[in-house]
Amino acid sequence: MGDPRVKEPIPPFPAQEQEPTGLSSQMDPEPDYGEDTYRGTGKLKDRVAIVTGGDSGIGRAVALAYAREGADVLISYLESDSDAEESRRLVEDAGRRALTVPGDVGDREHCRALVDQAVSELGRLDVLVNNAAYQAVHDDVTEIPPDEIELVFRTNVLSMFWLVQAAVPHMKPGSAIVNTASIQAYQPSPGLLHYATTKGAIVTFTKALGQGLAEQGIRVNGVAPGPIWTPLVVMSFPADKNAEFGKDTPMGRPGQPAELAPLYVFLASDDSSYITGEIIGVTGGKPLS
Repeated sequence: MGDPRVKEPIPPFPAQEQEPTGLSSQMDPEPDYGEDTYRGTGKLKDRVAIVTGGDSGIGRAVALAYAREGADVLISYLESDSDAEESRRLVEDAGRRALTVPGDVGDREHCRALVDQAVSELGRLDVLVNNAAYQAVHDDVTEIPPDEIELVFRTNVLSMFWLVQAAVPHMKPGSAIVNTASIQAYQPSPGLLHYATTKGAIVTFTKALGQGLAEQGIRVNGVAPGPIWTPLVVMSFPADKNAEFGKDTPMGRPGQPAELAPLYVFLASDDSSYITGEIIGVTGGKPLS
């Protein structure tokens, strides 16, 4: 019998795809968010976090882990109410407060409102997780619609500026900002040109901001996921590609959101007190190069 700590390569997923913005509940299999496995130890006790894109995917796993570590969580999401309510349930089942707030993080005023609501209703702000993202596949650069290019940059990059500008005045020494980058920043796929470009910008944003906020005692780090099984995948790629998603990694499988959550906890907690401006890959063995 094999070591239970080692996840074996999985057979192909059923061929599937969804329209944007995708629903976790309609994926087969549904992603693993750590509900049955994550055990907290109080590393974020009584802290308050904002998690964008917290309704599903990596964001839901992070919200769950933060709650089980003792944090209250504002779950920011675009429009998938049913997914957001499931994230709320997970946080509240962990005994913590949860706010679910729909809206477009590409809008500056909405970002300000998210921060104001977290502070007014949850009492403070200690952790900001910039995780919301949008991607779409285009094989020809000349065919990418201009409005889609603007959407990707507003959602993936400008939102980080708006949220950080609103959040930093409320954050005390020991607070943390965690940004979701991507292996696409290092190994970009031509078909994901606008998405990959924004992820490269996030790497630079993280490195520079980490230096800029160090004197205030606010740490800034990033996570660069590889192929992770989330609704963003099934809304972006054709069914036949999704059936083989992640099989090209050295580990031979995609990652699950639950496998990233502990790193987001580490980067938000005092365990990473001497780390800032870093990007850490979770890629199934694909190098960040």
